[in-house]
Amino acid sequence: MGGSNLVIGNEGLQGSEVRRGEEFEGDGERNGLGKKAGGKRWKGTGGRAKRGEEAIMIRERGENFNSQGKGLGLQEREEGVAGKGACWATRIREKEWLWEITNAAASEMHASVGDEGKALLAWKASLHNNSQLRFSSWSALRNPCTSWAGIGCNKAGKITVINITSSGIKGTLDHLNFSSLPHLTTIELHDNALYGSIPPKIGNLSKLIYLRLPRNHFSGVIPIEICKLTTLRHLILFNNSFHGSIPQEIGLLSSLVELDLIPRSIRNLDNLTTLYLFNNFLSGPIIKEIGKLTSLEDLQLSDNNLINQIPRSIGNLKILITLSLYNNYLLGPIPKEIGKLTSLENLDLSNNYLTNQIHRSIGNLGNLTNLDLYNNSISGPIPKEIGKLISLENLELSYNNLSSQIPQSIGNLRELSFLYLDENNLTGYIPSSIGNLTSLRKLLLSQNKLYGTIPPELGKLKSLADLRFFENQLSGILPIELNNITHLQYLFISENYLTGHISQNICNGGLLTRLSFHSNNFVGTMPRSLKNCSSLQILKAQGNHLSGNISDDFGVYPHLEYIDLSDNKFYGELPWQWENFSSLTCLKISNNNLCGNIPLGLGGVSKLQRLHLSSNQLHGRIPRSLGKLTLLLELKLDNNKLSGDIPIEIGKMSTLLNLSLSANNLSGSIPQQIGGCTQLLDLNLSINALSGCIPSLIGKIPSLGTLDLSQNMLTCEIPIELGDLKSIEKMNLSHNRISGSIPSSFDHCMSLNSVDVSSNLLEGPLPKISAFQNASFGALKDNKGLCGNVVGLKPCTLPTGGKKSHRMTSKKFIIHIVLPILGTMFLLILVMGIFISTRSFTRKVENKPKELTKNLFTIWSFDGKMIYENIIDATENFDPKYCIGMGGFGSVFRAELPNGQIVAIKKLHTTNSSAVNSPKDFANEIQTLTRIRHRNIVKLYGFCSHTDHTFLVYEFLEGGSLMHVLSNDEIAVKLEWIKRLNIVKDVVNALFYMHHGCLPTIIHRDISSKNVLLDSDHQAHISDFGTATLLNPDSSNWTSFAGTYGYAAPELAYTMEVNEKCDVYSFGVLTLEVIMGKHPGDFISSMLMELSSSSSTSTNFDMLLKDVVDPRLSYPSKQEAKKVVLVAKLALSCINPNPQLRPTMQQVSTQLLKEVPSLENMFPMISIKQLLEMEVTKF
Repeated sequence: MGGSNLVIGNEGLQGSEVRRGEEFEGDGERNGLGKKAGGKRWKGTGGRAKRGEEAIMIRERGENFNSQGKGLGLQEREEGVAGKGACWATRIREKEWLWEITNAAASEMHASVGDEGKALLAWKASLHNNSQLRFSSWSALRNPCTSWAGIGCNKAGKITVINITSSGIKGTLDHLNFSSLPHLTTIELHDNALYGSIPPKIGNLSKLIYLRLPRNHFSGVIPIEICKLTTLRHLILFNNSFHGSIPQEIGLLSSLVELDLIPRSIRNLDNLTTLYLFNNFLSGPIIKEIGKLTSLEDLQLSDNNLINQIPRSIGNLKILITLSLYNNYLLGPIPKEIGKLTSLENLDLSNNYLTNQIHRSIGNLGNLTNLDLYNNSISGPIPKEIGKLISLENLELSYNNLSSQIPQSIGNLRELSFLYLDENNLTGYIPSSIGNLTSLRKLLLSQNKLYGTIPPELGKLKSLADLRFFENQLSGILPIELNNITHLQYLFISENYLTGHISQNICNGGLLTRLSFHSNNFVGTMPRSLKNCSSLQILKAQGNHLSGNISDDFGVYPHLEYIDLSDNKFYGELPWQWENFSSLTCLKISNNNLCGNIPLGLGGVSKLQRLHLSSNQLHGRIPRSLGKLTLLLELKLDNNKLSGDIPIEIGKMSTLLNLSLSANNLSGSIPQQIGGCTQLLDLNLSINALSGCIPSLIGKIPSLGTLDLSQNMLTCEIPIELGDLKSIEKMNLSHNRISGSIPSSFDHCMSLNSVDVSSNLLEGPLPKISAFQNASFGALKDNKGLCGNVVGLKPCTLPTGGKKSHRMTSKKFIIHIVLPILGTMFLLILVMGIFISTRSFTRKVENKPKELTKNLFTIWSFDGKMIYENIIDATENFDPKYCIGMGGFGSVFRAELPNGQIVAIKKLHTTNSSAVNSPKDFANEIQTLTRIRHRNIVKLYGFCSHTDHTFLVYEFLEGGSLMHVLSNDEIAVKLEWIKRLNIVKDVVNALFYMHHGCLPTIIHRDISSKNVLLDSDHQAHISDFGTATLLNPDSSNWTSFAGTYGYAAPELAYTMEVNEKCDVYSFGVLTLEVIMGKHPGDFISSMLMELSSSSSTSTNFDMLLKDVVDPRLSYPSKQEAKKVVLVAKLALSCINPNPQLRPTMQQVSTQLLKEVPSLENMFPMISIKQLLEMEVTKF
């Protein structure tokens, strides 16, 4: 067309965009942008949109015009009687007679309104019919000054003001006789639908002060006659379609104080046909001036950070072919003016925040081939006018809030290949007219509220490859006509109320790859065609009433990845050819009537991750070949009749998360090798005949959360290692023969919240943690001699058996405890003496005098081999070249030990080294801290004090401090939103553990970005426990100023009492820093000032959250935005000036786990003030 192009962005994104993981390979046709591959444009009839527009207008007026347009008539029904037609004809003649009488009367009354009123009435008559209805008060029978809406007069009764705004009036100013209105001072006509040019005679209004015509459809040049309006002070013409240059004579308007006329530079590109600005970081609204680019054919602004509403001026782009605005933050309704873009072929507004209903003017877009409104918040019904889009090939309305029924008119879209209506609130029946869409390849109606039966007309869709109806309320049987769909690859009809049999020929085409019909009421056997359906990859049939011999009904599926037949009535023995299932990752056949042995061949399914065979009648031994399944995550064989021992090969399943062998007839001891399942979360061996001791290696499974060994015949004592399970939440050891006392190691098992040790031979006091202290008597009863402060148990008391008993007890104590300790101490002293003498001798021989052992005091929890001199050698006596950081309490050095281990050494300043002058308390504190093991807390390996150096030894984290990452633009931009949100979550987990999982509570006292370290996976770890203080909740902690300025709680300015709420405040500051990408000091200071001020003005409060977040990152996705809003709200709650109103870390942790609805839609528009007022929870 000879126009110009502007392209900014990655042209590689112009092609098809695939949003769903289940798209077919080589599909490439969904959401295609621009023209078809062959460059062909679909040319409509040219009149389709016009006729559609008239039809809309007619419906609004409740009238029908006949095809000749000669008068007003009402079409009768074909079966109507002549009498009814005659009656209507009589009424029409009466209407025409009354109209003539009214007109005659009005002409006689015009004289009473004067020339000014006549001029306005003449203009009213020139407007479009619907617009005239808005001027009902403008009558020749009424006084314009007192009765006409939008008209104002001076004291002399002369019309001086025309103020008709936002009324939708449509027409021109050509018939407004300005010469008859010489006293006008104000013309306010903004936000209407006026068009045409501004008449030159407007220059005769010599008293005009205000001329405001913005947001209309005026066009042409700005008349030079405007420059004659020397009294004009306000000239506002923006958001129209003027062209040409601004008259130079505008400078004659010396009284002008407001001029909004100069266009933005883009409106000068009159010949622009293509504008590509996709995949950038453009922010702000779509400029209204975009509507000036009337030569534009292709407009792509997708993948940006554009906000606010789509401007109505976009309706001016009459020859636009492609409009692509997806992946932005656009709000509000889809402007009905888009219905004017009758040349449009591709309209993609997906992944935004658009609301309201789809306007029926969409039916005007007869050339449209792609309409994509996926993932917005659009509500209301699908307009029946959508059936006019007869060129449409892709219709994508999924993931919205659409309601009501699917219109039957959708059956008119004969060219449609892809119809996506899933994830809405659509109700009613599936329209049978969908059967007319014979070109359809994908039909997705899942996750709605559709009911009724599946229409048999769908059997006409011979090209259909993907059919999804899951999660609806459909009932009835599957129509046999579905057998005609021989190209079917995906069929998802699960979670409905369907009955009857599954079609026997469902895989006749041999292309079926994914079949899911679970959670229905199907009966009968599996379809015959499935036995030879070698293309099958996924089969989900659980939760029905299917039956049949499982050996006969199933074949060999070399591509099968997932099969679930649970909760049916299958019987027979499991097939044996499992080594042929080379792709299988999941096999679930629980809760059926299977019998026989577990096939040995299952051990050959090398990719298997989940094996569920529970609640059947399986017998025999557990095959040792299962140990070959090194990728297995879940093994559930419970509630069968399995016997024999637990094979030691299970210990090879290092990735296993869930092991359930309960309710069988297993015997023998629990193998120690089970400790090799180091990733286990749940271990259930209950209700068997297992004997022997509980393996101590179970206590070495760090992630174990549930342990159930109840109802066996286990003996021995509870291993003390079980108390080391830091993640354990539920433990059931009841109904065994376990003896001895419950180990005191459980005193530190803070995660445990449910315990049952009843019906054993246990004795002695209960551990101090709440799981035992708050347990019910039923969880502790029937033991030999448990005691404690629990109702039903006897209190723990000292022995009272007399002197003899006392002497015997003392004697046993001396023999069994004291003597071994003294012997061990003697051996240690002897060994140390030999060691020191040898080293002293060696140094004398080598003539290298070093006093490395003088006044050496160490505490280690590492591997026992790390000694002082290794640190000195590794850092070359703390050479500055090994220094990686400085802090208020010391310098941090990187040290690589002889065994290759890298550690971080915090060398304390001499002023801080004096802490060990009171070694008992300090030693107790360090001992406690070295026992802390949490994935989000930097491990403290030990402490070493010497006359020359004093230092703490920590785990080394290669990611560096969060402060360093955020201050480096190149690194910070890679720390995208999901990573930042996880960092906040990690810090929450650590502080929750310190405040609520340790006894006594640990206060960090210095939470800041410099003390949050990242590993290589960007997992956060809280560091710097050299300054942590253990608190006794019953006493106050008065000490020197704690923390880093900018993070410390404000109350520390007048009190030195450090408590958990000080950490909470610091966490709030840190969280804002993560969100904003910089320290929020100025933001917090001004916010706190505004909170304490009585002034109503608050600039910070009015700021939008989106304007505060780190500008180096693109805006978060919808799912991320939900979390960002929640995290920002929690951060603001944490920095409340009143410590009592701050949440606890337990409350923060609880809120982070909750799904708060609709927060994602708030991100683009929510202000700081609204965040402060928003009630996520009450603290």
